Amino acid sequence: MTKTYIPKEISWLSFNERVLQEAENSSIPLLERFKFLGIYSNNLDEYFRVRVATLKKLSRLGTKSKEILGYSPKSTLKKIQEIVLKQNSRFENIYTSLIKELSEHNIHIVNEKELNQEQSEFVRNFFLTEVRARLMPFLIEGDSELPNLTDDAIYMAIQLCNTKTAKKRYALLEIPTDILPRFIVLPEKGENKFVIYLDDIIRFGLKDIFFLFDFDEFSAYTIKLTKDSELEIADDISESYIDKLSRSLHQRKWGTPVRFIHDRNIPEDLLKILTKKLKFGPDDTVIPADRYNNFKDFMHFPNPGKRKFYYEALAPIQHRDIPQGKSILSAIKKKDIMLYFPYHPFSYLIDLLREASIDPYVTSIHITLYRLARNSNVINALLNAVRNGKKVTTVVELQARFDEEANILWGGKLMDEGVKVIYGIPGLKVHAKLLLITRIRNDVVKRYAAVGTGNFNEDTASIYCDHLLFTSNLKITNEVYKAFSFLNINYKKDNYYHLILSPFSLRNKIILLIENEIKNARAGRKAYIHLKLNNLTDKEIINYLYEASTAGVSIKLIVRGMISLVPGIKGLSENIRARGVVDRFLEHSRFMIFCNNGKEECFISSADLMPRNIDRRFEVTCPVFDKNLVNELKKLFQIQWNDNVKARIIDSGFTNKFVKTRKKAFQSQLEIYNYLKEIHSK
Repeated sequence: MTKTYIPKEISWLSFNERVLQEAENSSIPLLERFKFLGIYSNNLDEYFRVRVATLKKLSRLGTKSKEILGYSPKSTLKKIQEIVLKQNSRFENIYTSLIKELSEHNIHIVNEKELNQEQSEFVRNFFLTEVRARLMPFLIEGDSELPNLTDDAIYMAIQLCNTKTAKKRYALLEIPTDILPRFIVLPEKGENKFVIYLDDIIRFGLKDIFFLFDFDEFSAYTIKLTKDSELEIADDISESYIDKLSRSLHQRKWGTPVRFIHDRNIPEDLLKILTKKLKFGPDDTVIPADRYNNFKDFMHFPNPGKRKFYYEALAPIQHRDIPQGKSILSAIKKKDIMLYFPYHPFSYLIDLLREASIDPYVTSIHITLYRLARNSNVINALLNAVRNGKKVTTVVELQARFDEEANILWGGKLMDEGVKVIYGIPGLKVHAKLLLITRIRNDVVKRYAAVGTGNFNEDTASIYCDHLLFTSNLKITNEVYKAFSFLNINYKKDNYYHLILSPFSLRNKIILLIENEIKNARAGRKAYIHLKLNNLTDKEIINYLYEASTAGVSIKLIVRGMISLVPGIKGLSENIRARGVVDRFLEHSRFMIFCNNGKEECFISSADLMPRNIDRRFEVTCPVFDKNLVNELKKLFQIQWNDNVKARIIDSGFTNKFVKTRKKAFQSQLEIYNYLKEIHSK
């Protein structure tokens, strides 16, 4: 680690701490705070599967690893362990306080030893009818290997004991949360509601599972294993891309363990057996925790029927330029339209696809698909289009992390209906968010495009903040057509004068834009850079931003996640300020504004400023030409920058201090909602 470059893995943990701060915030509705605990837990699981797993691989390369990364993976792993343990302690304290607060509202989470007679009968019946048949214990023998433990599942490490003879045996049991809910609602008593973990229902019935043995005492301790989930796809030209990926997905199930979490009360001899069989040593990540694990399940906690426990719903804002019940294609033909989810309804995209599917003059639809909703209306609209005789081409990215199997299934379904499916580009993940609709009337070709910062996914569009530009501007639509031609016809490169494509030109373009601001600042002209991103870790770009800062360029960064740049260093980055916003919606939109001596250049992008997005992915960064939309993005940036409720200062000490001003409370997501509501009601 250097003073001028923070390892991205460390800065990511600082982001996840901001999520933890939300769980701690008493001004947030109670069950929303539980959800933030779930989000924190889920984030950390993926972090270990991907980031920590990669660091562990690199650490085996010795001194070469430092040349690759620019910092030592071993020392970074050690720092990660320190931070995670500290955050885990804070997590447990928050959880305990939330459980207490829940109890104050007459909602009680009870365990198997706290049940009254009626509840005991309910639990016994539920265990026998719903749970028992799904439990398959594995007896741990001294010389046998453990079964292949499922990544991200939770298990019970069970000690069976005969109190008279002191004889002991050990077993493992998977908690079937993939089939049964983690939380079971018990019979109410007066105004009191009761909930029990599935784990404790299993503890209640352990004697019934191990009745064959001569044991009279049963104790169970939760454990969880996290594995390396990065896919390794061999370069075998005799094997199809899908076959390679399917084989790699199977191998993921046997990935190397990277984290072991256990109940801190587990008997020492049982813990030693498990860590030995799992080959965990003193340098590996072993985390003692409380009785329960997999807190991501709190994202699906039973609704107790109290509105005050949840955020107040925000009614979707109808866009002023899309008249109800009128043609969206006609609206796009008149002017560029920018949607901002979740403030605007995602149904506009579905309506556009539906209209295209039945418009007699529409001949073809091209779209990139990265992550799709579980019950995707996007897919339904595309299938409807092909049934109506349209040529539909989809670029389905098979390497969308943790959605690979779903995308293989979606691709198969689309092909079965006659859709042309292109399975991305081996070695170059297609992360761009593009849609192209071609309409031909009287031999005149008219194209309509949608370029976005987020996935065409109605599930995430309700909780992720993302921009989607609808346009019929030839400068953009002709180049979106070229982009699909590249993906469709042997990856033939073309010239692009407006769209900026990774991995071909994004790096150079960003550098040119920064250099232009440097030149203007040195000439005494106005110069600034405003970037709203998810991640900023590319060293070369960071060095240019440092140079811009020393030249006097004012730089404001709003970065949700990883940021390797260090703001506020005298003589290097004193003109750079950075903030991160964590609130009810996930900040996912990426846009960039460059002063350009008062003639702002503005872009929306699917790409973050990370080496992977710049050099190893197919991404599209799109200029915003409409002056009204440029002004709107400038306003949105300023609203977020002025946040003094949910914005944190990003600094070298990872303090995550909230931005505080003497002005009245200004919460950017609510202010953005009010701003959009106002401008779209005119």
